[in-house]
Amino acid sequence: MTSVADPIAGPAHADAPRAAARATSRAEPPPTVTAVNERELRLDLFRGLALWHIFINHLPSNLATWVTLRNYGFSDATEMFIFISGYTAAFVYARAMQEQGTLVASARIFKRVWQIYVAHVFLFTIFLAEISYVATRFQNPLYSEEMGILDFLKEPDVTIVQALLLRFRPVNMDVLPLYIVLMLFLPLILWLMRRRPDLTLGLSVLLYALTWEFDLHLTAYPSGAWAFNPFAWQLLFVFGAWCALGGARRMARILNSTAMLWICVAYLLGSFWVTLTWHIPQIHHLLPKLLEQWMYPINKPDLDVLRFAHFLALAALTVRFLPKDWPGLKSIWLRPMILCGQHSLEIFCIGVFLSFAGQFFLAEIAGGAVVHALVCIAGIVIMSTAAWVFSWYKRVTAKGGPGNRKPAADLAGGGA
Repeated sequence: MTSVADPIAGPAHADAPRAAARATSRAEPPPTVTAVNERELRLDLFRGLALWHIFINHLPSNLATWVTLRNYGFSDATEMFIFISGYTAAFVYARAMQEQGTLVASARIFKRVWQIYVAHVFLFTIFLAEISYVATRFQNPLYSEEMGILDFLKEPDVTIVQALLLRFRPVNMDVLPLYIVLMLFLPLILWLMRRRPDLTLGLSVLLYALTWEFDLHLTAYPSGAWAFNPFAWQLLFVFGAWCALGGARRMARILNSTAMLWICVAYLLGSFWVTLTWHIPQIHHLLPKLLEQWMYPINKPDLDVLRFAHFLALAALTVRFLPKDWPGLKSIWLRPMILCGQHSLEIFCIGVFLSFAGQFFLAEIAGGAVVHALVCIAGIVIMSTAAWVFSWYKRVTAKGGPGNRKPAADLAGGGA
């Protein structure tokens, strides 16, 4: 396979420099990624925030869930997580494709896919053991039912095969299979995007539209479909990649306009009002019936347009009011969240374990608002401590000085 980064031997005759210059002037340069030594801490910050929100939302509903995004609009931490993963994956591997060639970069991507797949299988195994032990030890079969492993206990041989095929997943284990599928197609996405970025984004939008028109989806075992439809959620992933490869820079004038500011604010306020009607029945009648008929249901598995638009509005305001050189990004108070974002694969797996442990603790040992809050705080402290240990270990075992380290995509690309 020929790569745009492969060296090209020049011709021997004297007109070669002029011919090469004319060819270069006619060719449209592909998007390039500028090498930098510092990480984009905003991405780490919000990816860490998403991981904290995912952990809290996987616990039984409590007062702590009111600090998460899902209660204030249509989108939640999942959109944030997938967009940032697409952005960082494109940033890391487009540069690898530029420097090392398409074949080598694709090999690195597939290696990372394998690592995430192995992590998923390991997480699945330990998670099943955790649930099975608790259900048996406390003689409470409801744990098996609530966490979606009854089919495994009935037919473990068949279910194991379906789990390896990513068709069977217990509760709270839907994000990694989605990401594995999206990463499998990343070489093709980057190959197209480095040549025709806008066309690539347009094809992604077309696939999203066809998904809604023809109900494209992947089936799950023993019934139903994937909780996150890859045919739809790929739009958010590809949009993140498009932003990383120059799209965000080209949109800067629009994002900084006053009109866009007020459009985003109005949409966020409107979505907040709608979500209030979900939690306060007394004001539900204030929502126009025609609006309800047009809007509902707001489909999360297929990434409803309203959810996508809500995330775009949040992202636009974030870029506008939180510059990349914001001094707060170096604050010690935000350091735990940033570290979690820098080790997202490991922290996500730990968060899945902790969410079930927290659910068990709240159901069997103690409950109440104060205990809920303490469980959430304890989980976040454990995740942050683990992230600090991972960061420390990576730092002390790193070869070469800080100048030789490259920004990592972690869940998207790690240090592969």
